[in-house]
Amino acid sequence: MASTTPLLHGKTVMITGASSGIGAAAAHAFAAEGAAVVLMARREDRLEHHARLIRESGGAALCVAGDVTDGGDVQRAVDRALDSFGRLDAAFNNAGWASSGTPLHRTDDSEYDRIMDVNVRGVWNCLRAQITAMLDTGTRGAIVNTSSVAGLRATGTAAPYIAAKHAVLGLTRAAADEYGPHGIRVNALVVGSTHTELMDEVLTRTPSLYEPFTSRAIQRRLADPSEVAQAALWLCSDRSSFTTGAAVPVDGGWTAR
Repeated sequence: MASTTPLLHGKTVMITGASSGIGAAAAHAFAAEGAAVVLMARREDRLEHHARLIRESGGAALCVAGDVTDGGDVQRAVDRALDSFGRLDAAFNNAGWASSGTPLHRTDDSEYDRIMDVNVRGVWNCLRAQITAMLDTGTRGAIVNTSSVAGLRATGTAAPYIAAKHAVLGLTRAAADEYGPHGIRVNALVVGSTHTELMDEVLTRTPSLYEPFTSRAIQRRLADPSEVAQAALWLCSDRSSFTTGAAVPVDGGWTAR
């Protein structure tokens, strides 16, 4: 008989970029599977909205407004998780930023810095704080980082974004290798085009990208954020106990071609 125990029963999970899109979908999905969720993003009002809905449904949710590019903000979120729930079992490092439509040679340093800071330094900050907490408490944890099809291929988005998402895969593999002996698993999602607030901004700036973003995938559509969240949920759960250092495609078949 199949178990009826929720996949994340008794676990505490930190989710970044949780105010909208994939992160918000993950917050609700993880809480529904029994996790106490620690939600981090810059927009506190949106975090509180999702946390309130989770609590009204009987779940446990804590909001920590902050910016993943600030190591102090990330450490504060991890500390709040430990203070409130006693442990950190898993994390979904989903915060990201993208741009498009500007050729490499015309991209300002400020745009390069912003993309690299959010997507790479943000994951770096999260990994350091989360792994430290897991090591200190002896937790056999699981961490999932959001990469992209752009982490494997040139997709038509800005060159710094493609470079940044390649770097996320590198950090994921390095951390998986280094901390596997401590029982900490680290994986990445290779996410395809997804109907999020950030995607809406990209397509508003560069509408011509809609056709290639959907036609390259076998399923020829944008993903719903909840579809990506379900993949992250599985990787954060004990069901994926023999999966680490992986770049898991959630891309409608884009990278199969």
